[in-house]
Amino acid sequence: MSKHPVQMEIEKVVMELPDTKTIRLKWPAGYDPKFLTGQFITLAWPDTPKYRRAYSLSSCALDRGFFEVTIKRDGKMGTRVVDWAKEGDTMTVIPPVGKFLPVFEPGTHLVCIAGGSGVTPFRGFVREATRCQLDTRITILYSVRTPNDIIFNDEFRELEKQNPRLKFAVTCTRLEASDAWAGRRGRVDDAWIREQVTDISKTYFYACGPTPLVEFAELQVLNHMAVPKAQLRTEKWG
Repeated sequence: MSKHPVQMEIEKVVMELPDTKTIRLKWPAGYDPKFLTGQFITLAWPDTPKYRRAYSLSSCALDRGFFEVTIKRDGKMGTRVVDWAKEGDTMTVIPPVGKFLPVFEPGTHLVCIAGGSGVTPFRGFVREATRCQLDTRITILYSVRTPNDIIFNDEFRELEKQNPRLKFAVTCTRLEASDAWAGRRGRVDDAWIREQVTDISKTYFYACGPTPLVEFAELQVLNHMAVPKAQLRTEKWG
């Protein structure tokens, strides 16, 4: 598959949160790439072609005719997309690459640890597994500051209803004691990760989000739980 840049029109924009936007990039006529759920694309604006940022796909490989990415207001690219990107704009897209791929094998369990916008690739994992009715358990352990920071909450809750093998679990880290939140509080910790595992040999761990969260997951999974490195995949940023 060619990795040459392709010009794509923004077909749809959705404000997921006040600082987070999903953009749908429409494939041009005759464009039909082969790619895998969990990969990322690289974006640039035509007027600044040398400034590029990579973003995980929040759509899956079964979504044909477009790519979707979900971007938080951060840095030059994230700020411009969230504040200014609109339907009809054109962006330069380098096609998908990457190895952050779900292991969709019978009997496997994917434990996906996410922080903030790090949950975006797991939307693609869940979409594919649900549509294909796969025999793969997916548990998402999602850390956010407050309930107002949960990305894709409604979609994940609907997918839970459709897919009995999916568990979407959220923990909030910056709540006051008086805040009305019936769910879990505090950071993702060792005990919470261990609670999810029934058969370590069939469990694959994924961690995506801020560097401290991912490095914590690496420490817990590889060292404290002695999981083989081949069963852990990570994506992190500053």
